[in-house]
Amino acid sequence: MFTGIIEELGKVANLELEKTNLHITVESPFTAELQIDQSVAHNGVCLTVIALTEKTYTVTAIEETLEKTSLRKLEIGNVINLERCTKIGSRLDGHIVQGHVDQTAKCIAIENTDGSWFYTFEYEEKGNITVEKGSITINGVSLTVVDSKDNQFSVAIIPFTHEHTNFHTLEVGSLVNLEFDIIGKYVAKLIQLQKT
Repeated sequence: MFTGIIEELGKVANLELEKTNLHITVESPFTAELQIDQSVAHNGVCLTVIALTEKTYTVTAIEETLEKTSLRKLEIGNVINLERCTKIGSRLDGHIVQGHVDQTAKCIAIENTDGSWFYTFEYEEKGNITVEKGSITINGVSLTVVDSKDNQFSVAIIPFTHEHTNFHTLEVGSLVNLEFDIIGKYVAKLIQLQKT
């Protein structure tokens, strides 16, 4: 369980393909605090720590994860958003995030509004929806939808979020990971079941 409040930016230090799995080694400011088997969200994807060194840790993404997320596009040197799992008893500053990416989206517009930024994303119709003022997770960042259309939505990014997440590295055409609001997904499923 995560909140979508990014703790740190990590840097991809190494990528190693083993059969259909990708081992991702990350340099992180909180590496020394990690343990084997701990969950960490990487651009919103929950992965398990399998190895540790003094400055880096390694996680493994399986084929299904690579097919469903933007992790398949990672390159050495990429900056990624990192969040450790939520501690019981902490404040839930973002929203309920599982770290289970639903699908990817493409950034189709970035507008600098003299102090903040509007990012617009487009995604394939797969039964997922957004609603204005609803929650969405983009690359692990908990955000509020500003403008919602069919297969498209926008979010507003404040300077702090722009600087402290990898939003500042996104360009038009960038692929991002989406996790839609879990409550919204259950409601949509219940409505679908009632129609049958």
